[in-house]
Amino acid sequence: MINKQGLWFLTLFSLVLVLSVYYITMPNEVFTNNIIDNDTSTDTKSVNKEVSESKYLATLKIELDEKRNESLKKYESILSDSSASTSDKNGAYEGIKSINSTKAMEESLVSKIKNNLSLDSFVEVDSSKVFVVIDKKDHDVKLANKIMNLVQDEFSSHVSVSVKFSK
Repeated sequence: MINKQGLWFLTLFSLVLVLSVYYITMPNEVFTNNIIDNDTSTDTKSVNKEVSESKYLATLKIELDEKRNESLKKYESILSDSSASTSDKNGAYEGIKSINSTKAMEESLVSKIKNNLSLDSFVEVDSSKVFVVIDKKDHDVKLANKIMNLVQDEFSSHVSVSVKFSK
């Protein structure tokens, strides 16, 4: 007699076997052909251009996150090291706190630019400097001035704000 567990195993195994045979017997043209009509090729080019522009911002964000994650790992290793001195551990804790507050400030600036100006952006805060990259083709001086004022309003002291427009 076959128990329930054996029946389930046999059922799933036969399903996997049937799907793998089906996959092996499929012609290769199904996987290699890109079926695109000539009418839609212009639409896909514009979509690809938009995606590549947002990829630039995503790349900047990923690079910044990787750099910060390395710093966080270094600080966390200091905190978990039993032979580290108290002052080293305090410095590591302050470093982690500083990174987290900087991340929060950058996220608030990105959301403020998105809400007030409806623009996708990348913001990096580095001590008294703020770097802003806007995902827009047109280089507009008035828009850059608005962005600088929006960013400056978030800080109590004067910071240097640079605005760059991506292609």
